[in-house]
Amino acid sequence: MALWVTLLCTLIASLLGGLYLLGAFRRRRPNEPPLDKGTIPWLGYLLDFRRDSAEFLKRMQRKHGDIFTVLIGGYYFTFVMDPFCFGAIVKESRSKLDFRTFASKLVLQVFGYKPIEANHSIIHASSTKHLMGDGLTVMTQATMESFQKLMLFNLSSGEEKRVWQEDSLFQYCYNIVFRAGYLALYGTEPHQGKDNKEKADEQDRIHSNQVFHEFRKYDRLFPRLAYAVLPPKDKREAERLKKLFWSMLSVKKSWQKDNISGWISDQNQLLAENGVPEYMRDRFMFMLLWASQGNTGPTAFWLLFYLMKHPEAMKAVKEEVDKVSRENGQEVKPGSPPINITRDMLNQTPILDSAVEETLRLVAAPILVRAVLQDTSLKTSSGMEYTLRKGDRVALFPHVSVQMNPEIHAEPHEFRYNRFINPDGTKKDFYKNGKRLKYFNMPWGAGVSICPGRFFATAEIKLFAFLMLSHYDLELVNREEEVPAIDVSRWGFGTMQPVRDVRFRYRLRF
Repeated sequence: MALWVTLLCTLIASLLGGLYLLGAFRRRRPNEPPLDKGTIPWLGYLLDFRRDSAEFLKRMQRKHGDIFTVLIGGYYFTFVMDPFCFGAIVKESRSKLDFRTFASKLVLQVFGYKPIEANHSIIHASSTKHLMGDGLTVMTQATMESFQKLMLFNLSSGEEKRVWQEDSLFQYCYNIVFRAGYLALYGTEPHQGKDNKEKADEQDRIHSNQVFHEFRKYDRLFPRLAYAVLPPKDKREAERLKKLFWSMLSVKKSWQKDNISGWISDQNQLLAENGVPEYMRDRFMFMLLWASQGNTGPTAFWLLFYLMKHPEAMKAVKEEVDKVSRENGQEVKPGSPPINITRDMLNQTPILDSAVEETLRLVAAPILVRAVLQDTSLKTSSGMEYTLRKGDRVALFPHVSVQMNPEIHAEPHEFRYNRFINPDGTKKDFYKNGKRLKYFNMPWGAGVSICPGRFFATAEIKLFAFLMLSHYDLELVNREEEVPAIDVSRWGFGTMQPVRDVRFRYRLRF
């Protein structure tokens, strides 16, 4: 009898413990946000969130207001949709809200890289040195040379005639922009002498195209890999691709290249000085490739697509590009050498800047996550004060809460190339309920986790657009082309991608 009682008590204890872990006993405490656990233990709203994050969050916002806690795959996420709260969250001390806890698990899962404590400071210091200020001037020139190598190498020889060429826009943009950034960051084929340079350039074109081809395979798997929901066959393919890139971008192979960027070489050196083994630094190089090149190509696609869809926008940007070129002695004329765009020229394009920012407003959709390390108070713009519970996660999804908010951006689904500038070219302010907003567009994140390469990424996108508009006439094959739907599985990972490609044509302007 005693044995049965013991077994029964053990079974009940195990059952209660299991229910506790599944969240069955979680209750909303005083001053905490509304709690919604869904109907499925542990999973909660995981399936709804994975199916379409934006629609799910809009539904929860209508139900609960601007702040609410939901159960997603065993974790409680408090989503904050009030933009006036964003500053308090992104500026909160790491002892209370820490973004590294979530980020470390993600990069280990998707890149096989295990971060060290000094990682954030290493990336930040290197990015400040090489992807901002004078360092950005150097990187802009290196990227410009890469674009010339990939796009304009036929112009001087006269091989490329003034006839229409047709291509798929997403594939074209992603391919060219990825490869230009890759060559500028990770180095080029060594050479000696002019003849050898032409051979080395051709080798760079072939090699970078091969890298892009494999990268796209991995990129397609990325969202499901991040959520750990890949089927066995795709999981094996993801592991194969990881190992391929660990080898392709390995530290040993890197030193065989010329013109490796300081951003890459410095970070490798600093990691080595901090005791990170070589095999783990190889994995870090793969992480840097995705972080630096995974979103610029898709953004360039959307930018050119929207410009071709809106003739008045195309006209305004093209006139600005031509004006800047002319004033800097870089005007494209028949028989002239390929244009050489400098960082200084990129700083003279407020209309293009606004068009880029408007594109990012429409299609950039990162989710900013912080782990709550201790109970933390959060005051909303309405005066309500809530407590974020230790052990939970707090998340911002600016795409829904600010970027597509009609109270902040009139007709938010419309592309307005000049939305972010006043008639005199100065930057426009944005308001909600009559109060000026600091956070009205957040494609790069914010606070300590803001993208450190945002200035370089913007320069890449602008260089590509500047070159395309300077040298080519562009138009959609179908002038009535509808805006393609986005792939909702990619919510939260940066720039959204279209579910289908779009055909366009281009020809030399002169």
